Amino acid sequence: MTESTWNGFRRIDFEFEGREVIVVFADSANRTDKWMLKTEYFDAFPETEIALLKKGYNLVYLKNLHRIGKEDDYDKKYALSKYLTETYGFSEKCVCVGMSCGGLHAVHLAARYPEMIACLYLDAPVMNLLSWPLHLGKPGVAAESAIHGYIEFHEATGMTLSEAICYRDHPMDRMGALLEHSIPIILVSGDSDRIVPFEENGALLEKYYKENGGTIEVHIKPGGDHHPHGLPDITPVMEFIEKYY
Repeated sequence: MTESTWNGFRRIDFEFEGREVIVVFADSANRTDKWMLKTEYFDAFPETEIALLKKGYNLVYLKNLHRIGKEDDYDKKYALSKYLTETYGFSEKCVCVGMSCGGLHAVHLAARYPEMIACLYLDAPVMNLLSWPLHLGKPGVAAESAIHGYIEFHEATGMTLSEAICYRDHPMDRMGALLEHSIPIILVSGDSDRIVPFEENGALLEKYYKENGGTIEVHIKPGGDHHPHGLPDITPVMEFIEKYY
């Protein structure tokens, strides 16, 4: 285990069941047992995580085997949650912060282990693997990016393109499980996202949840591309997370 600081907060790095783990603790003066699980891109666009750390939430990250996601990624996160509860007194539930393909991980984790999820904060989430990384939908992605996306997908799953078209375990296929367990969701996206188009991804989740009585709050950034993630004013995200966790 190594100790350092992250944006002014105490950070520890250690290995858990063969995976790299980061835990950032809120200051002891106002630390709670609540925690955030950043499912990918630990250092990316951390404004909300820093603001929640200041409010006493802790921050956790476990390195994934792959951006596409594997069952072992979700199983390890669940096992880690048990360890954190036993070792540091963390709550049995967390808020999942899923940006881009981190949203893919967050949705699958919540569907597989709903008992550890208080709510989801999804930002330009991947819901449809045919959209990302395969780029088979909305035109405009460079051919080189599409090729790299297919290579990444094939290396992670072993599937051919024909098999991918018939695949039925996208994050969008797990929406029913999220709804069944009444998991609240706040969704942020740009309406001009060229990497993970909203209409092929987050819009599917918004439509499903709203049509079936789920709790979802959606914030669309006019003209917003895939980056930067987050809202210019993070207040709505903070208020949603604090309401449901």
